[in-house]
Amino acid sequence: MFVDIAKIHIKAGDGGNGIVSFHREKYVAAGGPDGGDGGKGGNVVFVADDNLSTLADFRYKHKYIAENGQNGASARRTGKSSPDLVLRVPRGTIIRNALNNRIIADISDDEPVIIAKGGNGGWGNTHFSTATRQVPNFAKSGNPGEELDVILELKLLADVGLIGFPNVGKSTLISVVSGAKPKIANYHFTTITPVLGVVKYSDDMSFVMADIPGLIEGAGDGVGLGHEFLRHVERCRLLIHVIDASGSEGRDPIEDFQKINKELEKFSPELLNRTQIVVANKCDIATKEQLDDLEKYFTDKGFAFFKLIAAIAEGTDKLIDYVAELLSKLPPILRYESEPEEVEDFVSPKKRDFEIIVKDNVFIIEAPWLLKVLESVNTDDYESLQYFQRVLHSSGIIDALIAAGIKDGDTVSVYDIDFDYIS
Repeated sequence: MFVDIAKIHIKAGDGGNGIVSFHREKYVAAGGPDGGDGGKGGNVVFVADDNLSTLADFRYKHKYIAENGQNGASARRTGKSSPDLVLRVPRGTIIRNALNNRIIADISDDEPVIIAKGGNGGWGNTHFSTATRQVPNFAKSGNPGEELDVILELKLLADVGLIGFPNVGKSTLISVVSGAKPKIANYHFTTITPVLGVVKYSDDMSFVMADIPGLIEGAGDGVGLGHEFLRHVERCRLLIHVIDASGSEGRDPIEDFQKINKELEKFSPELLNRTQIVVANKCDIATKEQLDDLEKYFTDKGFAFFKLIAAIAEGTDKLIDYVAELLSKLPPILRYESEPEEVEDFVSPKKRDFEIIVKDNVFIIEAPWLLKVLESVNTDDYESLQYFQRVLHSSGIIDALIAAGIKDGDTVSVYDIDFDYIS
């Protein structure tokens, strides 16, 4: 079964906890704190796998959780960090945040992409030893790993997309110009999944052609199969619009062309600006008058026009020569850029829950949403620190610290940042 969209829940591993421990050795008095830090939780990483062609692996399993980091140990031993959880997807998979549909990544390259970061390990009590606090009896918990629902959407990576009504000869065309072996029969919707074929043009040039399953009128509104597969047209650098020159099924090829383009526009207006070539197939059963009328109509509108008898590969060499020359001048396959996350998304009032833990005049703030804020804070930049301070005020954390009895000079610990409180 061809699956090109899936929704899953991913969670990176939590960081291991730091521990409270003191050095104990015979003849060594007051050995001091030696609690080790926790290990880092595993990331959730996505990587492209060319051996996969669908998202079927994600159809039945919906939760993917990386391992947590191990806790620290005595003798200042850091807990073991957990391995990353690697999820393999077909090349061309778009990953979106299910909450707001924001594009997180386009898995089209070989580089692995971290989608959910594992939490850092918490500090052991060794970190909290000072001249005035020589016996710190507390440590920090590990940071939680990122957790979110994501939508996986496969958009095929193809240079050329074959579009047109069902049964016009798209499958036949791709079968004679590439190594693809689609099912071919004389009925509608023979092709029910996109078919990819590599067209070998010369020793140093080849390109990928995709047979997009039959589009019909109303596809942009969910009619027929086209609604499910219109997304695969979006990446194509060039569209070959195949029409039945003979009108053998009682349809007007010009009307077919107009209807399909209307559906493309309805799905994405940008597709109308994509370069199109018109291919009139089944010329062996079309009259000369029909072919002349079609050629005049499309050439007058500025479209390159080719006549084919795909079943016997007549006219295909000329078409492929033209396509190869055109592709050498067109921009590369579309890649989707990740969209930045709005800071307000993770500091909204609904997400401002926090807890303050006081130990030995150290005020530890536990607030998972602050982890995202900290990622955007540059501790060496004054304006960035001012922004962080405003977040602490607006979220009510400063008021809560005052209510908890904080005094000037006391330490405030927020995950990976420690600072002295000044009123």
